[in-house]
Amino acid sequence: MSKICQITGKKAMIGNNVSHSKHRTKRSFDINLFTKKFFYVEEDCWISLKLCAQGLRLINKVGLDAALKQAVNKGYCDWKDIKVVGE
Repeated sequence: MSKICQITGKKAMIGNNVSHSKHRTKRSFDINLFTKKFFYVEEDCWISLKLCAQGLRLINKVGLDAALKQAVNKGYCDWKDIKVVGE
């Protein structure tokens, strides 16, 4: 699961570099992806997620548990893909 946000499902887009002479070459627009650790209160453990800035804002808005349930229901991640840290 590289370069895909586990909360929002965002992934890299494909586009063109356009030069001054309008010559087009393919490129990819990567997302602002980083790894963040959260304390998951419902399971009483630390988890590590790969998420983008929009995913972090979503977690701050609706909470970690609601964001994870929403992501699993939409198929962006699975419970087995969520990495438990420091057991």
